[in-house]
Amino acid sequence: MEIQEKTLSTSQHPGNLAGGNGAQNSVQLLEKARADTDTVLRELGSQLEGLSKAEAASRLKQVGTNEIAREKHQSALMRLLSNITNPLVLLLLALGVLSYLTGDLRAMVVIFVMVVLGVVLRFVQEMRADNAAEKLKAMVSNTATLVRDGKEEEVSLKMLVPGDIIRLAAGDMVPADVRVLSAKDLFLNQAALTGEALPVEKKAAPASVDVQNPLDLPNLCFLGSNVESGSATAVVIHTGDLTYFGSLAASIVGQRQLTSFDKGINKFTWLMIGFIAVMVPAVFLINGLSKHNWMEAFLFAMAVAVGLTPEMLPMIVTVNLSKGALAMARKKVIVKRLNAIQNFGAMDVLCTDKTGTLTQGKIVLEKHLDVYGNPSEKVLHYGYLNSYHHTGLKNLLDEAILNHEELREHLKADEKYRKIDEIPFDFVRRRMSVVVEDETGLNTLICKGAVDEMLSQCTRVEVKGEVIEVLPEHDAKRRQLADDLNGQGFRVIALAYKQMPGATDEPVYSVKDESDLILLGFLAFLDPPKDTAIEALKRLHSLNVDVKVLTGDNEIITAYICKEVGMPVEHLLLGSQIETMSDIELAVAAEAASVFARLAPAHKERIIRALQSKGHVLGFMGDGINDAPALKAADVGISVDSAVDIAKESSDIILLENSLLVLEQGVLEGRRVFGNIVKYIKMAASSNFGNMFSVVGASAFLPFLPMLPIQVLTNNLLYDFSQTTIPTDQVDAEWLATPRRWEIGKILRFILFIGPISSIFDYLTFFMMLYIFNCWDNPALFHTGWFVESLFTQTLIIHIIRTNKIPFIQSRASWPLILTSLIIVAVGAWLTVSPLADTLGFVPLPPLYWLYLATMMLGYAILTQVVKTWFIRRFGE
Repeated sequence: MEIQEKTLSTSQHPGNLAGGNGAQNSVQLLEKARADTDTVLRELGSQLEGLSKAEAASRLKQVGTNEIAREKHQSALMRLLSNITNPLVLLLLALGVLSYLTGDLRAMVVIFVMVVLGVVLRFVQEMRADNAAEKLKAMVSNTATLVRDGKEEEVSLKMLVPGDIIRLAAGDMVPADVRVLSAKDLFLNQAALTGEALPVEKKAAPASVDVQNPLDLPNLCFLGSNVESGSATAVVIHTGDLTYFGSLAASIVGQRQLTSFDKGINKFTWLMIGFIAVMVPAVFLINGLSKHNWMEAFLFAMAVAVGLTPEMLPMIVTVNLSKGALAMARKKVIVKRLNAIQNFGAMDVLCTDKTGTLTQGKIVLEKHLDVYGNPSEKVLHYGYLNSYHHTGLKNLLDEAILNHEELREHLKADEKYRKIDEIPFDFVRRRMSVVVEDETGLNTLICKGAVDEMLSQCTRVEVKGEVIEVLPEHDAKRRQLADDLNGQGFRVIALAYKQMPGATDEPVYSVKDESDLILLGFLAFLDPPKDTAIEALKRLHSLNVDVKVLTGDNEIITAYICKEVGMPVEHLLLGSQIETMSDIELAVAAEAASVFARLAPAHKERIIRALQSKGHVLGFMGDGINDAPALKAADVGISVDSAVDIAKESSDIILLENSLLVLEQGVLEGRRVFGNIVKYIKMAASSNFGNMFSVVGASAFLPFLPMLPIQVLTNNLLYDFSQTTIPTDQVDAEWLATPRRWEIGKILRFILFIGPISSIFDYLTFFMMLYIFNCWDNPALFHTGWFVESLFTQTLIIHIIRTNKIPFIQSRASWPLILTSLIIVAVGAWLTVSPLADTLGFVPLPPLYWLYLATMMLGYAILTQVVKTWFIRRFGE
């Protein structure tokens, strides 16, 4: 067909189905669905030989890249604005403005320094993580097979334009909204668009005028769906935001479901804001009523509000997560979602496929046998013709067969055999067929697939060149032959054929023709276990991550591989058994089983959800078409660069190297990230909770303010600086050995027990300053004494709370954290005698004070350590 290429007119550009010009675009889609293929191609200015590269480039400039809103990169300015609009940052900014309005410029400067410190650190770290991730993402790109200038080529999805001719096969994501031109047993999963879990068949014939909903049109395929089986040729109608899926994505861009981690952080943030809402008015009223200086009381209350605000929380969380992402990037792991790192740490069950994970994924064809187990060249030849001529998704088995490249010339696979038709593979039949015509005009259907499914379709068998009827007793022996090979670690498929009568017209074959077959023999493949699998499983086990194998393979070869890598197979569950179970029964059985075999895609998703219902945090590692539902259902979806498009799109993590050892590093990184975030939360919350009692009590009985507003702010600023290096800290190996998840209840309990300890020593300091150093008439000395004690003890508590062990002796902080702690306390002590002392309201402290301070700090450290040890023994955390 020769059709003159032309530039698309405005009227030919389909618009948005979900809004704007939606009605008009639906009409355009209906028109294209109801028209014949010649008309559709003519309207789109295309032809079966595809667009020319020049025309495609012209259209790309006109319509833009094939990308949807949710994939757009956040600009640096927008990221900075999102960091500033955090509730805690906004609270500080409001307090800074109030300080300016009330004339307290020193307080305003300190507050804005805190804001800049938190926001800039967070922004820089996020940009670093983003840049590292973008570099890695450039290595992973989903592609589409299309025709340009009459030649097939793989092109990045984003380069597709209206009018492009594309090829679809099992495992492909539909790359745009397309009109089917020709199809062979094409079944799509449209669940992302319609919620319908069952596959939908698509055909090339013009649609009926009765169908009004574009999604129901049998010859239109939409971006967001994926090919489950079959193959097709189609022409692109819509790309990017103009697709149906793109319009939906644009309407919900940025709305991502919150994880338990996000919810926990938000709960803590609002808990601290609640503390502030109660505490600040109380401090204001107590000081105003007792000291009758309402302006002074107001400024002090504002300073207390700043002191209670965990303003470093967003920075600590982001820097920890970003640091984790950068660490993973160095190991060639792409983290698509930052929070997936923390979910790694919470993961206690990892479900994985066998092929390529426990095994090398480099399958070799080792044996080609007749029905008696003897080597057979005919089996190899027929197997090669089947793999060579089928156009669907070529799996590892096909690649292993096609590695016998010498057969192409020997059999003259192109010259002597013409492909007539094919019946694509699907996960229900578990077999596929091609029909070839030889030089005599004889049509031969060659079928290969899973042993059980194949034997059920064979009524005859070829023995030494003679075709005889299948006898049940011989059939049992052939099954035993396959089982014996499986037991030796071979993956076995059966091969059968049937000679079909030729036809004057081009015949069309279907699944019903896969019957009354002649069994020819077996192909045996070997996929040896990975050398690293045993070590990786041991390491994951040591981290209390339970590994479960979910595979569509048979139970014998699966059990053999598992034993080879040292994985016990005490409980094995089959897909047929799962079919008969309720969700409750499956949840119980899935916990006990370590290996699941002969699974359909729906089984994998059911297993994931069943284990989640038992409170487990699930990771799932897969790379096939049948893994996509499970990848989406899991808490952490993990795929590899070599995976099919739909698997990569469904995952949170993409590995550039397929190795369980990398996953072990991911688990450790996730727990390390969570550990350092929890350290800050425990420290900030405990300190703030203790300060509540100290400030309220001191305000009630002192004749002057417990501390000047500028001193509270300076204390808080120095403390913030000391915590900026928490993300560099190590986490104890014992803490990393157990899955960790967010539990606000445990953190609150910790705060209630540890927080008040600081108040005890604050009150001891009050007593010391009032009765030993007689500060009733010397508020400046009192302020200086409490400032130093508060800063020293808050900095010390970092090192006690950061570990479950004895600090400094059994566990030591990272050198950056130690150095910042020493620098901050040194600066705090220096300020009392520095040129800034008068400005900040400080006076020199008597030498005896330092002796008392050292004694109190020792007592504080001992008491906190004792309570912490008791708490861990009592509550386990």
